[in-house]
Amino acid sequence: MPWYALIAQDRENSLPLRKDARPAHLDRIKALAADGRVLLAGPHPAVDSTDPGPAGFSGSLIVAEFEDLETATHWFAADPYVTEGVFERFEVKPFLPVLP
Repeated sequence: MPWYALIAQDRENSLPLRKDARPAHLDRIKALAADGRVLLAGPHPAVDSTDPGPAGFSGSLIVAEFEDLETATHWFAADPYVTEGVFERFEVKPFLPVLP
C-alpha cells in the first residue's frame, strides 16, 4: 500500500476543542498503528517547545498507509479533529519514505 501525508492546520484558539477531541482522535490513529500502517504521527507545537502549554498547537502531521488517495482523504475527513472543528483546513498528499 502507498503512503500518504495527512497535513492539517489548526483553527485559531482551538486548544480546548483539541483537548476534548484528543481521545477519539488518538483511538483512530492507534487503530491504524495496530495494523502497522503508521510511519509517524504528531502535532506541531505553536512555539518551539515540547510542551507548548497555553500556546497550543498549529497543526498536525500523520504519515500512514492507505489503499489510495481517495481513501486517505475520506479517512482524514472523518477524524474528530476535523469534525469537531480543531482543524481549519487539511490536505492529503502522496508520500515516498526515503530515510531511514
